[in-house]
Amino acid sequence: MARSAVSALKHDVAAPQGQSADDRRAGWLTAFRRVRAETEARAAHLSPEDQIVQSMADASPTKWHRAHVTWFFETFLLVPHLPGYAIFDERFPFLFNSYYVAAGPRHARPQRGLITRPDHDDVTAYRAHVDAAVARRIETVPAANASEVFRILEIGLHHEQQHQELLYTDILHAFAQNPTDPAYDPDWQMPRAAQGPRGFVEVPAGIHPVGHDGEGYCFDNELPRHDELIPPLRMARHLVSNGEWLEFIAAGGYATPSLWLSDGWACAQGEGWQAPGYWRQIDGAWHAMTLAGLKPVDPAAPVLHISYYEADAFARFAGKHLPSEAEWEVAARAGVIADAFGIAWQWTRSAYLPYSGYRAAEGALGEYNGKFMVNQMVLRGSSLATPEGHARASYRNFFYPPSRWQFSSLRLVEFGA
Repeated sequence: MARSAVSALKHDVAAPQGQSADDRRAGWLTAFRRVRAETEARAAHLSPEDQIVQSMADASPTKWHRAHVTWFFETFLLVPHLPGYAIFDERFPFLFNSYYVAAGPRHARPQRGLITRPDHDDVTAYRAHVDAAVARRIETVPAANASEVFRILEIGLHHEQQHQELLYTDILHAFAQNPTDPAYDPDWQMPRAAQGPRGFVEVPAGIHPVGHDGEGYCFDNELPRHDELIPPLRMARHLVSNGEWLEFIAAGGYATPSLWLSDGWACAQGEGWQAPGYWRQIDGAWHAMTLAGLKPVDPAAPVLHISYYEADAFARFAGKHLPSEAEWEVAARAGVIADAFGIAWQWTRSAYLPYSGYRAAEGALGEYNGKFMVNQMVLRGSSLATPEGHARASYRNFFYPPSRWQFSSLRLVEFGA
């Protein structure tokens, strides 16, 4: 993937040799403005009414996403690091905090869609106010404070990119509940998957370093870099396709308890799953809700919107396995798999746990990843909703096993010498 203005900036915020402080400030200001503009570009397809809706507890309204990422900059960058800064609205910290307990009390997550006021225009004004203040801090930050200011700014930019992805997934879930099947963007098209022969490719066996390699930005859960033993295995070059999933459905995959984990079977039965998320039959043909509205299922395209439970059941149906996150990372770094990035997050069989020696950051920002390291599974890669420059081989996404509103898919592995 091409590198964005954010990823092109070094995690080491000290000015590189030969670069002036003014050039460094200009680079951060450009990155900040590009990320903020991308959020607004994604929201521009939506009406104020669209931006209020919250279709389930796991999703958030677009208006909330736009405000929350702005609250992040206000709370962690402006209040402590811009002398004289006045909070835009004293009501907003309570409304737009998410899970940062150390930052103060917050509105209940499942009730975010009930907040019709402040309205769309109020949030737009909030973003403009904070944007101007952040720009002022970037342009005038003293050298003694620049390292810490730019460190927090960088975290905030990557945090906002995560919410840009959620903006897509959350509005798609909301539109999928609408009986008129509205399109987020009628001209949106599914990224084309790699062509070429299918089948399995060798993954280099042996001891390999896994985790962030120190080049560019990373979240704390990608550290520390450490060695993993990779057994002899072959990994599917391609993601599992809709056509292969149709074979799973036709063979009774959703009606065969022996293919499923106990929790997965209970979930599938309780939810009435008979196909991936957003699929439904119309006159005997499968269709799926997409960002362009309801479309016929393309058998050649990768399957999307499946839970960990479904991925695991399919792997058992195929007589294969899901990769561990370390196996996936080694394969991605070796370049032996196609579509590692840019189409769908890929479930692994790895529980979301800390790497040995992991330490969360101190303070409220330390709540970002570490406290969620239980009862979730790791996905690797990136999806069609991931902003440009936000993907890397060491990135660890994580969701609960039943989750399938994300653009999630799978690839298989087989073991043996």
